[in-house]
Amino acid sequence: MIIDCETCDMRHTRTCDDCIVTALVGDHGILDLADDERQAIEEMSRIGLVSPIRLRTVELKAES
Repeated sequence: MIIDCETCDMRHTRTCDDCIVTALVGDHGILDLADDERQAIEEMSRIGLVSPIRLRTVELKAES
C-alpha cells in the first residue's frame, strides 16, 4: 500500500493531524507499507495504541 499525503483529501486538516502516516512521515511524505505492516498498524489502531490510517482520496471515496 503506497500512501502519498499529496493526494489525500484530509491533508492539512485536524484529521491529518490525527493520522499515523503524519506521525511517521509528516504531511507531505510518501509511505510504502507492506501488507503485514498495514495489518499491524490497523490492529494497533483497533486496540487504541496508534491513530489509524486516515487516507481519503477521490478513488477511495468512490469505492465506498
